Amino acid sequence: MSRLCPAVVRPHRLAFAIAALLPFGTAFAQDAATTTAEKEAATLDTVEVTAQRKVENIQDVPVSISSVSAEKLDVLGSGGNDVRFLSGRVPSLNIESSYGRAFPRFYIRGLGNTDFDLNASQPVSLIYDEVVQESPLLKGFPVFDLERIEVLRGPQGTLFGRNTPAGVVKFESAKPTRELSGYAQLAYGTDNMWNFEGAVGGPLSERWSARVSALYQRKDDWVTNTYAAGTSDGFEGYDESAARVQFLYEGEAFEGLFNLHKRHLNGTARLFRANIIDPGSNNFVPGFDKDEVSVDGQNFSWLDTWGGSARLRWDFGDLSLYSITGYETAESLNRGDIDGGYGAVFLPDSGPGVIPFASESADGLPDHKQITQEFRLESDYAGKFNWQAGVFYFKEDITIDSFNYDSLAPGNPRAGHAVQEQENTAWAAFASGEYDVTEQLKLRGGVRYTQDKKDFSASVLEAAPFGAPVGGPYRVSTDVNDVSWDLSAVYALNDDVNFYGRVAKGFRAPSVQGRLLFAAPTAPNGGVSTADSEEVISYEIGVKADLWDKRARLGFNVFRYNVDNQQIIAVGGGSNIATLLNADKSVGQGFELDLEAYLTDSLLVTLGSSYNDTEIKDSALAIPVCGATNFNPPICTPTDPTSVTANGTTVANINGNPLPQAPKWVHNLTARYSVPMGDGAELYFYTDWAYRSEVNFFLYESVEFTGKSSLEGGLRIGYGWNYGDYEVALFGRNITDQTRIVGGIDFNNLTGFINEPRTVGVEFSARF
Repeated sequence: MSRLCPAVVRPHRLAFAIAALLPFGTAFAQDAATTTAEKEAATLDTVEVTAQRKVENIQDVPVSISSVSAEKLDVLGSGGNDVRFLSGRVPSLNIESSYGRAFPRFYIRGLGNTDFDLNASQPVSLIYDEVVQESPLLKGFPVFDLERIEVLRGPQGTLFGRNTPAGVVKFESAKPTRELSGYAQLAYGTDNMWNFEGAVGGPLSERWSARVSALYQRKDDWVTNTYAAGTSDGFEGYDESAARVQFLYEGEAFEGLFNLHKRHLNGTARLFRANIIDPGSNNFVPGFDKDEVSVDGQNFSWLDTWGGSARLRWDFGDLSLYSITGYETAESLNRGDIDGGYGAVFLPDSGPGVIPFASESADGLPDHKQITQEFRLESDYAGKFNWQAGVFYFKEDITIDSFNYDSLAPGNPRAGHAVQEQENTAWAAFASGEYDVTEQLKLRGGVRYTQDKKDFSASVLEAAPFGAPVGGPYRVSTDVNDVSWDLSAVYALNDDVNFYGRVAKGFRAPSVQGRLLFAAPTAPNGGVSTADSEEVISYEIGVKADLWDKRARLGFNVFRYNVDNQQIIAVGGGSNIATLLNADKSVGQGFELDLEAYLTDSLLVTLGSSYNDTEIKDSALAIPVCGATNFNPPICTPTDPTSVTANGTTVANINGNPLPQAPKWVHNLTARYSVPMGDGAELYFYTDWAYRSEVNFFLYESVEFTGKSSLEGGLRIGYGWNYGDYEVALFGRNITDQTRIVGGIDFNNLTGFINEPRTVGVEFSARF
């Protein structure tokens, strides 16, 4: 197998690589080759990952890691949903968004960032084809034509670098091969949902091969606007397309993989719904109808991104040199009716509950550019010690437009405009090594030095009625360095059981925020806030085992982490401002379980489970609560100790609170039962379920803004023939049509937003 990172599959091993990535084990070819009486018991294939920047058996990697295969991704994504469908599908992973499909926020082991501004940094790094996607708008690139997704839990700063104290979500696209191959997949479902994706690839010459992949998704508006004077009569539809083209050159001692990709999204922004939470509870108000809203503002989201990368490898025998060059750019505008209704009077019959004051805003990214470059040298000695070392460069330039609108005036005219500009430059040097102490014991360790600099400025060009006056630029500069590291050991009890231990330090560079349209006129530096660097120390021990003659695979670990100076953001409150803060400490502890097993030769079951107990530790930290500067008492029911400041703001002490959007429990279950139909045909039944326990939407705790526990399930019934070349399937996503409030807006009223509704449909696919 080629060692271009991630691995490029050579023709003579293509079949093995594909088989290794399929989780279901029952292969059409195997059924055809033997009769039911003759064939051997079904066993699990080896799963290969690149979690340590080289190809390894997942059982040998001393990291808590889950791998989601291409076939499983097809099932989970069959309803046309965006990357959020991964939420809860592996242990300790939660994904949510207040932007809809455009801006996913990732949380691993409870560590994440609820910040909704377009320069927000996250402690979970998303790596797409070896290129870091730093901007939140880049992290939502559609999931299609992938080999697998790897979720690496815990600090990953040594080898991946950019803001990874919580972990990494790593995407690997299907690569060009030396054989003509491809697929086409078409689905139709509820609300005129169409979902097409396909790919074709093969050789171009003796040295060159290529692969072209494309996706198109659309869905009609399924929420009706009952307000006759509204600017739109429906919401929640979307139209999205994406494409990727790759060229692979394979020489005698050189390989190059070149990638161009593009995305276009046109649809609805997150749909805010006024006063859907029953006061004094976290229930929906009586009579809530998810198919209706009543709003007077505009709601839309469009996003264009494109980028490219060049991943090169030179083979010098015992050494290999890698170069990974990446370029990404994005342009977007996202506008929403934040108050979630209409009217701005204190009358119970003014529409969807009380709307104390109108609020409609938009954020745009008119200018964005990211450049990354890495050089890495890797050894492949026959002896006991091997190493890799390299340098990394990152540069990002961002311009953010923030707008406010007056939805009570005819035409919803603009009533506020602010601009933020940020330049972020970072470089790092890193090294990692592993040593085989004995045949059973392997030690690994790594270190990374990072220098990170930000230059930020913000200006108010047109004042909003309730924000900072015209002025600026208000400037902030940060310049920090850090040393991250990790140490681990793997002990092979026997050929099937490995024990491991790992301790790692992670780092996130300072963040700067300047949401000036909502800042108090007297706020220092115009309302620009800064959070200093955070550092994480994580400890974990675990076991990975192949059981029952490779009919089952187990991964289990326990962990604890301590965060010093954790970056948090107080979002909302009376003025809906986002204020960056540092908590003195936060801690997390728990366990994670991954289990995959053939219960019979025809029934494959997977189970994932995690427990995350998080706690903020800062006795002096107080956060404004819901509607704090406009309501006394607050509009919600805080359960934290509260006090009133000199200016009349109600604040809550959050010491001891769990982190926001950090469920204690995450469980997922899949089951696939296959029925061979003879002559290369198969009938199968597949179901998947994901559970998460309740979550806090904000840093403070309140009755209304606590999200209920959630359990969503999927069902798929498929018939494949010609040894898997063709398949037709009926599918359902969120088959119980569970409706949950998954996020809130707390500055004006009891506004919330909800999960995706049930989708049912039919899908046809063909492979060659």
